[in-house]
Amino acid sequence: MIQPDKIIIADDHPLFRQALLGTLKAKLTYTTWFEAQTIAELEQQLTSNDDSDLLLLDLHIPGAHGFNTLIHVRNHFPQIPVVIVSAHEDHDTISKAMSYGAAGFVPKSTPVDDIYSAIVAILSGNTWLPAYFEQKQNDNNSEIGERVASLTQQQYRILMMFAQGMLNKQIAYDLNVSEATIKAHATAIFRKLDVRNRTQAVIAIAQLDLSEAGFQQG
Repeated sequence: MIQPDKIIIADDHPLFRQALLGTLKAKLTYTTWFEAQTIAELEQQLTSNDDSDLLLLDLHIPGAHGFNTLIHVRNHFPQIPVVIVSAHEDHDTISKAMSYGAAGFVPKSTPVDDIYSAIVAILSGNTWLPAYFEQKQNDNNSEIGERVASLTQQQYRILMMFAQGMLNKQIAYDLNVSEATIKAHATAIFRKLDVRNRTQAVIAIAQLDLSEAGFQQG
């Protein structure tokens, strides 16, 4: 395998991230690694390094809102394969991740050497899934996933701020735009999500949150 030039790892657990990087850096000696601990940092890394060969994404990093981030990345950076590395290991989570465009799913309980093997397989154009997983053709949330995917990057950023409970005035200040601009974006977001207001928008994207079934903090 030709070694990748750039890989982004988005995970907010320092111990796991450093343990993983310790092993992978020893095997992928020519690869430059970029780290992100939050959605804001991930967005910055993706924008600055949109020629990355791979993204290792933890679904649970702060601000991720479950599968929303995966959908957003696959829509706006389709050239970057995404591998989900998660403490959620249940069949439903894995199935949804793959249906939303992940190139592979690696449970955090997977031995690091096997994680390396998964990365090699995915960089070679294959998918990688846990041996116990059986793909089921069942996904009730594809419609809202498609709606989220239709949002522009700025609209998605604002939607995530809505989900945090931020006021239009706060969002306008953070993004250095006028409050009228935020209201215009909000109208467009509501139209694309087929909702009437902020509350309905947040409820809609909550369908893409992770279920607590099979979750182990780690």
